[in-house]
Amino acid sequence: MQIIEFGPERATPVTEYASRETKARHLAAGTGEAHVYALHFGAGGEIGPHPAGFGQLLLIVAGVGWVAGGDGVRHAVRAGQGALIARGELHSKGSDTGCSALMIQLAELGPTSDRPA
Repeated sequence: MQIIEFGPERATPVTEYASRETKARHLAAGTGEAHVYALHFGAGGEIGPHPAGFGQLLLIVAGVGWVAGGDGVRHAVRAGQGALIARGELHSKGSDTGCSALMIQLAELGPTSDRPA
């Protein structure tokens, strides 16, 4: 077993996609193109619009964030909520007030049949 520290002090700045006030820590990787990141958005932080290179599951663990699709409309997500983003989907994410999230990326990712609507 390994304990993993993923607080903002352990993360590095995200510089791609016109990002600002955002840090990430790559937490784990596996075979078959799987990645897990801890994201920390400062107030007004965001990762700008880009197509998802992988299927993504974004899980807010503290605070309130937002996600937007190709239309740019922001949808609030709070601790205990998440967003599923399809591979290739144009999207952006961030927070007006600051939040922490886990981002799980898989080559192909989709909803489970037992996920409530």
